[in-house]
Amino acid sequence: MRITISGPPGSGKTTACRELSKALGFKAVVFGELFRKLAAEKGITLAELGALAENDPEIDRGIDECIVGIAKSNDDIILESRLSAYMLSRNGIPAFKVYLTASPGIRMGRVGVREGESIEAACAETVTRQASEAKRYKMYYDIDVEDKSVYDLVLDTGGLTPDGVVEAILKGMGRTRVDKRPEGNN
Repeated sequence: MRITISGPPGSGKTTACRELSKALGFKAVVFGELFRKLAAEKGITLAELGALAENDPEIDRGIDECIVGIAKSNDDIILESRLSAYMLSRNGIPAFKVYLTASPGIRMGRVGVREGESIEAACAETVTRQASEAKRYKMYYDIDVEDKSVYDLVLDTGGLTPDGVVEAILKGMGRTRVDKRPEGNN
């Protein structure tokens, strides 16, 4: 089963992806790490890379083509990215599509801790980043990131532990228990 996990920065996507991977024994691919690595290689911030991507569609297209390729070649995979649900839907690739969210205060607190920044700095960079992403996705793909109709499950992670998030996703998938597969069968 393919699973996509999407949502705004600080919603718990990466944590949910990793914990769900452990629970199901599926490989997880976190595309945010690829974007961070690309920014680091260029010696710029995520916001600066986003600004570059506004003028160079190949940055996003390369990542999005990678998402589709990985999904096509893996029946059991978890893909974490902003557009994974849209990309799989547009390419006729079946998946259980999850959107995670939380209040801005909770999300900015998480981003600040993760990035080692103050909440104010995290908020400023995240607002810039989200605006850039929304602009690019609309411009390049005609995707409105506020449209949640593509998702099978929309989940507020604000009051949940990572285990609670995994439990809610599994319940949304119609699973009452986890049948973890042995390592190496991913």
